[in-house]
Order: sequence, then structure tokens, then C-alpha cells
Amino acid sequence: MSTRPDLSAFIKTYDVRGLVGTQLTDEVVTAIGAAFVDEVQAAGTDVVIGHDMRESSPGFAAAFADGVRMRGGNVVAIGLCSTDQNYYASGKLDAPAAMFTASHNPAAYNGIKLSRAGARGISVDTGLAAIREGAEQYLADGIPSVDVPGNARELDVLADYADYLRELVDLSGIRRLRVVVDAANGMGGHTVPAVLGAASGLPLEIIPLYFELDGSFPNHEANPLDPANLVDLQAAVIAQKADLGLAFDGDADRVFVIDENGDPVTPSAVAAVVAVREIERARARGDDGELCVIHNLITSRAVPEAIAAAGAVPVRTKVGHSLIKDEMAATGAIFGGGVRIAEPAALRIRCALRPVSPERRNQLDRHRRSRRVRAHRRRVRVARRIRRARRTHRQQYRQLTRQLLVVQRAALQHRAAAAPQRRGRQSCAAGGHPRPGACAHPRLIASVGPVALVFVAPVAL
Repeated sequence: MSTRPDLSAFIKTYDVRGLVGTQLTDEVVTAIGAAFVDEVQAAGTDVVIGHDMRESSPGFAAAFADGVRMRGGNVVAIGLCSTDQNYYASGKLDAPAAMFTASHNPAAYNGIKLSRAGARGISVDTGLAAIREGAEQYLADGIPSVDVPGNARELDVLADYADYLRELVDLSGIRRLRVVVDAANGMGGHTVPAVLGAASGLPLEIIPLYFELDGSFPNHEANPLDPANLVDLQAAVIAQKADLGLAFDGDADRVFVIDENGDPVTPSAVAAVVAVREIERARARGDDGELCVIHNLITSRAVPEAIAAAGAVPVRTKVGHSLIKDEMAATGAIFGGGVRIAEPAALRIRCALRPVSPERRNQLDRHRRSRRVRAHRRRVRVARRIRRARRTHRQQYRQLTRQLLVVQRAALQHRAAAAPQRRGRQSCAAGGHPRPGACAHPRLIASVGPVALVFVAPVAL
């Protein structure tokens, strides 16, 4: 008796991601495809399906298409693509979409990123939970066919996607740049030549690194968030004397930047720079109204500060691409930028949003030196206060010691004067007489205070 996998274990908050063969199977993917059509009400309309270069991705895309057609959806297969290219097709065709990729995860994984028409995100709160429940029902009872099954067609959108990206930024006025790109054997090797290659006519010299599509990731994992996966790119930037280095993840929807010195640039800096440029571009085209820019809650504080300084309204949202896209749609934001993980403090400190001039560098050096001088002076002041306190304590101790000696000397003199009387006194068994050796002048003890009392009392008794 075969057991069905627990769909809640790999249908997560923002997407579907699980182990190939044990969690994700053709049967499961077909059920998800059918439930997806039901949730987005795509019967009789187009559904875009694309996939990355992983070995299991084409088969899963075909299985998903079977589920779509069984519930009446019309499949538009765009084949090999990046996740951003899939979003572009969803927006251009105004159709829901599915992208088969496990992003930066190892080769044993695969997954699905789902979108509503217009590339609007789907999360567990906005439809993904319903898709999971529908898929579970179809796995248990089977997928009922509709009266008019859907059809299928193929569409190549890579050239249109590349043209659209080049229209977003005017690079005609920049100097020629040398850029090393590490595609990590992922989909960046498919899209970067089309968007930034020699045929684009851009003033860029692209130096490729691991552009061969290979879902086994033979050189390193396609996860630029791990510093170990940036080592080859950093070395290439320095060796090639490049101006910039770009590291893409597996589905090329995330990029990490390396500067000309081979050092990583914090994602918060990139988000701030792009946000400011988008604000300036919106103003240049005559948009004089209130502009909103989205950033997630773990970006540096420099991001909202840069947005506000540029004249826009920073809007903070939770972490997650679906949540950022939902907030952008709700606020009409012109740009949304986020950081996937919290950035190390050292990385934030090293970041500079603009190139540092020699004058500014000298100013920073003087500031650091003055900080060291101020810290040294603080240490000197503290040491002086400690020495002063110790000196005061020693003086107080010597004063108390002198008082103690005076009281002890007086007690000894009194004892010596009373000695003849004690020798002549007879003991009395029937009371009334003071005990031999008793102190007859307790005021000598009481007058020196509680500190001296502790030391004087044994001497006087």
C-alpha cells in the first residue's frame, strides 16, 4: 500500500519546494496543477509554465501541464527561463504562471513558484493553502476532467524580455565597463547573454563564469548568500581587473554584487541605490505625486533614509517576495527592494552608497584617529579618578587608624591607673560590687563611633 506524501511539509509560505522523488513526484505535481487552475479560475484561459535547467524540471513542467489541461486551462509553455522571465510572461499575457525551480537549493531539490495573472504573488494566506487542500483532495479521489479540456502551445519570450529590461535603464552615457558574471551553472547563463551580451549593444564587456547550464552544479552551489560560493568570482574580478562582479542564484532572480576590489557589497546598498534611481526616473517622466518605495524589515536603516532623502515615502513590509509584491500592488509603489537574511554588522559598516573620494577618505582617517585619541583620553581620565579614589581611601584609613591608637592609648592608661585598686579589692560572693576588670568608663568607647567600637571594646574589657 503506497502512502501519499504530506503536502504541508513542502508547500511552504511562499512557494512549493521539496525533495525530488520522495516529496515531489509527477502525480503530486499534476494534482497541484489541477488545484492551481481551480484556485485562480483559469479554466478557458492561458496558464504560463516555465522551468529551469534542473534534470527533473522538464518532466515536472509536463506533469503540471497535464493537470492544467484536465481542469480546462490552456498551457503556454515558455520552456527554459529565469524566474523573472516567467514573471515577465505572466505580466505581458496577463495570465497566471508556474515556474519550476528550487532557486539556490541543492540539486536534489525542486519546486514551484506560482503567480496570479499579472505576476501577482501567491502565499499561504492568499491561495497557496487552498491549492494544497485541493491537491490533497485530487490525490485522494482523482482529478475529474471538464467537458472542454485545455490546449497547449509554445512561446519564446526571451528576446522581448531582454528588450524590456534594457528599456528600464539608459546606459548610453556610461563608460565601458568590464563585468564578471558568475551564473553558477544556473539560468543566468541563459538570460545574461541575451540581456547584457555583445548583441545588446551596451557598453559592457561580459566575462562569463560557469555559464553552462547544469542542474548538478558541478562548480559550486548556486547560492550567492554563502561566502564560499563567491570566492571564484572575487578572484576573477581581481585577476581580470574588472569594474564589477555579479553572482546569480539558480533561477537568476537574485544577484549579489562584488566591487572592483573583490569585496561584497551589502544588498541594502544595492536596494538604496536602485531605489534612488527609480525615484529620479519617476520624477523625470513627470510623476509629481507621492511616490512609495517598498523595503523589507531587515534592510539597513540607510535604505529608508535614502528613500526619504530622495523625496519618496518608504514603506516597510515583512520578508518574502510575495509579501513585497502584494504591498507594491496595494500602495502603487514604483520599486520594492529587500534583503533575504540579516546582514552582518561588519558588512553594513564597510558599505558605502557612493564612491569615496580621496578627500573624504582622508577625512574619515582623521576622524578615526581623533576617535582613538578621545578613547585614550577617556582611559587616562578614568585612571586618574581611580588613583584619586584610592588616595582618598588611604587618607581616611590613616585617619581612622590614628583615632584608634588614641583610644587604645587612653584605655591602657586608665587600666594602669585602676590596677592598684583592683589588687586591693576583695571578691564578694553576694553582689553589689563591680566585677573585677570591668570597664568603669564606657564613654571612652562610645565616643569614637561604631568603627572604633569594634576594635576598642576587646581592649577595654
